[in-house]
Amino acid sequence: SRQNTPQLRAMSTGPAAGEKLFDTVLVANRGEIACRVIKSCRKLGIRSVAIYSEPDRYSMHAQMADEAYCVGPAASAQSYLNIDKIMEVIEQSGAQAVHPGYGFLSENHLFAEALEAKGVSFIGPGSFAITSMGDKITSKKLAAEAGVNTVPGSLAVVETDQQIKEIANEIGYPVMIKASAGGGGKGMRIAWNDAEAIEGYRLSKHEAKASFGDDRIFIEKFVEEPRHIEIQIIADKHGNVAALPERECSIQRRNQKVLEEAPSTFLDPETRRAMQQQAIQLAKAVEYCSAGTVEMLVDKHKNFYFLEMNTRLQVEHPVTELVADVDLVEQMIRVAAGHKLPDDLLDPNRPINGWAHEARVYAEDPYRGFLPSTGRL
Repeated sequence: SRQNTPQLRAMSTGPAAGEKLFDTVLVANRGEIACRVIKSCRKLGIRSVAIYSEPDRYSMHAQMADEAYCVGPAASAQSYLNIDKIMEVIEQSGAQAVHPGYGFLSENHLFAEALEAKGVSFIGPGSFAITSMGDKITSKKLAAEAGVNTVPGSLAVVETDQQIKEIANEIGYPVMIKASAGGGGKGMRIAWNDAEAIEGYRLSKHEAKASFGDDRIFIEKFVEEPRHIEIQIIADKHGNVAALPERECSIQRRNQKVLEEAPSTFLDPETRRAMQQQAIQLAKAVEYCSAGTVEMLVDKHKNFYFLEMNTRLQVEHPVTELVADVDLVEQMIRVAAGHKLPDDLLDPNRPINGWAHEARVYAEDPYRGFLPSTGRL
């Protein structure tokens, strides 16, 4: 089914005069991020196409877009993750490009490859960057080869209790036991001795298998008193990479971010520039194109280590936009269309404009151990 909404567009202030972008962009997502992408499309004079599941028929993103198509029932696997159905909508709508937002298909290399096969632009990185950065063991190896600091540890896949004890003692406690395919704090345990290492290994392996279908586990040194600081990058197809001011996401619970701020109050200009330079090196090593985030652990002495790279737009991207004075979605669309990044964005001395922070609101029940809750309806 198809649903049309009024075409409301602001005058474009982004692209240079005569700069050719896309006529139509499909947004393969829902909710806040879909609305965010649609706003930038509107600003650029680009027709937007939304997809929605049956319960989302009257949701805001479906109403905001110039066109909206139903892609299936409530279950995500049958709607927002249904690549075949989304490909049908792309053909019906005449979309020339797809912005995946975050979550869902944003880091799915099969989706990126399906689009490429149909001659449709994926407003994101290439499949090599997605696959290589999506695996923690592979990404750490690539980072080390690119001259990026990595947390001391072993990249060998742990198979036995004896092996985990040997590696943990070689590294030195405390250690972090991690799932190679992990994310969102899942498949991670800290161990301070052999007994905790063995138990953590078993729990992480089970959790990784259940969450990601991949139970490969590796071990690295646990950085004490760490700060989680990440570098937002955006790269074009001409070899240019811009590293923007950092975001600090150290205030977390259950390894999930609660507060994000930009810039960090902890970094000095020298450390910031060194982190940005290493983020650029990694992006170039995987021929990165589009927006991405290089996450780092920083210890109390301002030593920093590569953690992972997210090959998509992050939930917290607006705090960077505010202090860097840039529309990241607009730049993602521009570079996907083959244009170079603006010169001022590539200036390493680009000033930081103030300070911004974002807080995530959690709906939880404090009387049930803070379990997720819809709240009172």
